[in-house]
Amino acid sequence: MTPEKISWRDRMPDGELTCLRCLEERPKEELDRLLWCEECVERAKRRASRIGWGSGAVIALLVGLYIWFVVQPDLSLIPALWGATLAVAFYLGGRVAREIAIGVMRLRNRRAVEARPPEAPPASDTG
Repeated sequence: MTPEKISWRDRMPDGELTCLRCLEERPKEELDRLLWCEECVERAKRRASRIGWGSGAVIALLVGLYIWFVVQPDLSLIPALWGATLAVAFYLGGRVAREIAIGVMRLRNRRAVEARPPEAPPASDTG
């Protein structure tokens, strides 16, 4: 007989748990193992994507400067391949930076980053 596989969810209390990023109550089935809800995971991925593509642009710019000033290519020889080199640097640099950014966000697991304070009730004039 094989023992039953125990999930991390089995060790959590039944009912709703609090997402560590937005502090909203969610059923435990909607949270991942770091107690992030799906919306917070998507927000973190979008933020990491912006960081990644910005980093990819910087990497492509640095590769372009290196090619232009150090390699000094003869642009009459297949200029499309130099452009393809920059496109690959942009894409790969962006993807690697995106994965690093999402990994750092997940590793740091900062609490209440996405939390929004509750709205205060309107002030009443009693004076």
